[in-house]
Amino acid sequence: MKPVLEPVQLGQKKTILGFRYQAPDYETPWHFHPQHELTYIEESTGTKLVGDYVGPYEPGELVLLRSNLPHCWKNVSNKNITSKSIVIQWNKDVFPNVPELETIFSLLRTAAKGILFEKVQTNLLLPQIQKLPHLEGQELYIQLLQLLTQLSECSYQILSKTSFIEDLPTIYGSRMSTVHDFISKNYIHKVHLKEVAYLVNMSEQSFSRFFSKMMGRPFFTFLNEYRINIAVRMLLDGDNSVSEIAYSCGYESLPFFHKQFNKYRGGTPLVFRKNHHKN
Repeated sequence: MKPVLEPVQLGQKKTILGFRYQAPDYETPWHFHPQHELTYIEESTGTKLVGDYVGPYEPGELVLLRSNLPHCWKNVSNKNITSKSIVIQWNKDVFPNVPELETIFSLLRTAAKGILFEKVQTNLLLPQIQKLPHLEGQELYIQLLQLLTQLSECSYQILSKTSFIEDLPTIYGSRMSTVHDFISKNYIHKVHLKEVAYLVNMSEQSFSRFFSKMMGRPFFTFLNEYRINIAVRMLLDGDNSVSEIAYSCGYESLPFFHKQFNKYRGGTPLVFRKNHHKN
């Protein structure tokens, strides 16, 4: 497994990078980098992992991440939908630390836990976001500064309970990347703690302590959150029965699936689907 410290090609001649990502899947593993990052999801749905947070994502989401915050997006595979996003990355010291920019620096400090902006407000800023990948030099610098100033006035949700401001040891990131990759490929099957611990060369006890420290909850709690997020996506996007969804998300017992769904979503799968369709 390659180290998950992602090299972003920024230096003295270029401190801001804006680009459009387009591919069948989001292939980047759980990773971090010393640059701040702003990501706008244009197309595809799935699960986002930000710090110790796990939850669904959908088109129209705008997420701000401070430097060194581990993150990744795992899309639901769909032959008819491409994963598309707009990504802006910039060095930490690109803007001078002056009183006039305190609202921006306050926003970035909060982004150490990941920020998901309120959609209605950020939709008004979409033309500016879409313009960023096409700009260079001082135009990109000024446009990003203006956008961050406007975002500092928008409502948002904090994602992770834990901040990851310091660099993660490479071995920690590599282990977590391996675990996340395993979950995304095997959540449909029965998962044993022993096999996951073996993947990262740890005993079951050591792995349990390590995972809880990194993600703020036990491994199987995280696995259930991941599965329920997949189930939510299937309830919203398809017409499969609840039992079909439960079994395809790795639950062998329908009552247990209902119990877990109620725990994380506060109701039954059928009521959740009906309420969404009604809205």
